[in-house]
Amino acid sequence: MFIFGANKKKLTYMPIFNDIFAFINSKRISQIEKMRSQPGEMQNEQFKMLISKAADTTFGKEHDFASIKSVDTFRERVPVCDYDGIMPHIIRLRQGEKNLLWPGEIKWFAKSSGTTSSRSKFIPISKDSLDDCHYQGGKDTLVIYNQLNPENQLMSGKTLTLGGSHQINNFSDNSLYGDLSAILIENLPFWTNFVRTPDREIALIDEWEKKMKLITETTIKENVTALAGVPSWFMVLLKNVLKHTGKKNLTEIWPNLELFIHGGVSFTPYRQQYKDLVPSDNMHYLETYNASEGFFGIQDDFSSPGLLLMLDYGVFYEFMPLSELGKEHPKTLLLDEVEKDTDYA
Repeated sequence: MFIFGANKKKLTYMPIFNDIFAFINSKRISQIEKMRSQPGEMQNEQFKMLISKAADTTFGKEHDFASIKSVDTFRERVPVCDYDGIMPHIIRLRQGEKNLLWPGEIKWFAKSSGTTSSRSKFIPISKDSLDDCHYQGGKDTLVIYNQLNPENQLMSGKTLTLGGSHQINNFSDNSLYGDLSAILIENLPFWTNFVRTPDREIALIDEWEKKMKLITETTIKENVTALAGVPSWFMVLLKNVLKHTGKKNLTEIWPNLELFIHGGVSFTPYRQQYKDLVPSDNMHYLETYNASEGFFGIQDDFSSPGLLLMLDYGVFYEFMPLSELGKEHPKTLLLDEVEKDTDYA
C-alpha cells in the first residue's frame, strides 16, 4: 500500500505497482521502442496525419494540402518560413478566428521571448498540442523512468514543480496568453493535484518572492519524491528551503526524494551543486527538452547525455544544413537523412 504525500518517513512499497504501471503502458513502451528502431516510418505516419488534419484550414488550402501525397511535394510547395512568416495568421487567431493554421479555435498562446528576435512571440497552443505533445511528454517521461528504475517509489509521494511567471492575460474574450508553465497548470486534469505540489493557487502566483515563500512553507510538509523544472530556478528555491528549515541537505527534509526532471538550461554547471544538495545514491537526474513550441526529447539512458527524439507528438521534423542558412530556397533533410555529430540550423 502507498499513500500520496502523507508520510515523510523513508518509505518502501511493493514494486507490484510499478509492474502494473508498466503493464498498463506496455503498448506505449512498444511505440517508444519504435521511435528508436523505425524513426523514418514513424515520422512518415506523422506527416500524413498532419497534412490530412490541416487540409481544410486556411493555411492548408493556401498550399493545397489535399493534393499533397509525398514529402517531396510538401517541400516543393510549402516554403521554409519563420515566425514572421505566419504572424498574420497568429494575429487573426488571437482575435478569435478559427481554422487558420490548425482545425478549431485556439484559446491559448504561450508567450516566448525566443532567441532570434528581441520581440516576444506568441505561440498558438491548440488542445491537440496540449494533450498529444506537452502532456504526452510528461506521461512518457514517467514511462521511461519506470523502465530505467523499475524499483522506484516515485508514486509514494508528490512531484514538486516550479515554473516561471504565471500571470495569465487576455488578448480578447476568447484568447489568453502567458508562460507555457502557467498554461499547462491551468489545463491540468484535477487528479494531478494528488501527485503534484504546490497547489494550483500557489503555483500561479506571479510575484516571485511571494511564490518562493509560500512554496517553501507548504512543500517542506509534503513527502516530495521528485522535482521538475529549470535547474537555475530550482537552485534558488532549494537554497531557500534549506535556509528556512536549518537543514544541511534535502535528504533531511525529503528522505524519499529520488528524481529531478530538468530542462531549459544545461545541467552541467549545476550537477555538482545538486549532488551536494542531495547526497544520496538513490537520486536520479533525467533531462527533457520542452519549449513553448512543443515537447521534443527525453533522456532515456542515465549513462548517456543524449535525448530520445519523440516522434509521434504531432511534429514533423526537417533539418536545415548550416550551409543552407540564409538562402532564398534552402534545402532541408528528413530525420533519416541527418548525420550524427553534425549541427543543423
